Amino acid sequence: MEQALFSQAATLIVSAEESGNEFHAPSIWEFFPDAILFEGTPFAITRINLIQILATVVLVVLFLVGTRRMRLVPTRFQSVVEMGLDFVRVNIAHDLLGRKDGNRFLPILTTIFFMVLFMNITGIIPGLNIAGTSVIAVPLLLAVVAYVTFIYAGVKKSPGKFFKNSLMPSGVPWPLYIIIIPLEFLSTFIIRPVTLTLRLLMNMIVGHLMLVLFFAATQFFVFGLSGFWTLLGAGTLAFGFAFTLFEILVAFLQAYVFTILTAVYIQLAVAEEH
Repeated sequence: MEQALFSQAATLIVSAEESGNEFHAPSIWEFFPDAILFEGTPFAITRINLIQILATVVLVVLFLVGTRRMRLVPTRFQSVVEMGLDFVRVNIAHDLLGRKDGNRFLPILTTIFFMVLFMNITGIIPGLNIAGTSVIAVPLLLAVVAYVTFIYAGVKKSPGKFFKNSLMPSGVPWPLYIIIIPLEFLSTFIIRPVTLTLRLLMNMIVGHLMLVLFFAATQFFVFGLSGFWTLLGAGTLAFGFAFTLFEILVAFLQAYVFTILTAVYIQLAVAEEH
């Protein structure tokens, strides 16, 4: 019985492939598309680059329109923009850094949060279908910005002691500094920015691959095999929609985590012991 079912399934799959309805599994090469503009130059632009540009333009336009003519009694759109800004200001900047330092670093934290959010959300928008943060350039750039800010905050707070206190914690016997200094250097100045980059990057890559897998399987089961297999197609379609909702949550959470970790590192840099 089982052998007959497997044989029938194999026959259907072969016939579907012969008719051109092949199953196209997601591939890592989707994150390395061919150039669309300026191919063969250092300024080559791919589909993902266009999505990144689009997300940036939309973000800038939304905030320009939402903050250009602010009213005492806000419009609905102004209220939405203010809610977003207040979320970063109150729940991240002021909560972790206090009012003074929070306001001081609020522009960079707000920029990071909304840039990550808008780049992430393109992964579930029909027609775009891939996150702008799913290639390493954007997460790496943001991690570099976060760490330049972290180092600037520490040096500004304690010009002569920041690096010493970061690498040589107090209360440790001097001979142990031979081991501790390299470890602290790796942990503070190498591993932290690397983990910031990889956490965001890998979440977006996995999310895209899972969505492509579910919807590609749906198309194959429904249009390639049809018949009984349509039920499996309905199942993969349901999983695809559920995972889409989950990806919206992940897009927000990754923006929040990236921003809050940046604020935590800044807080460590401006702490009194530095």
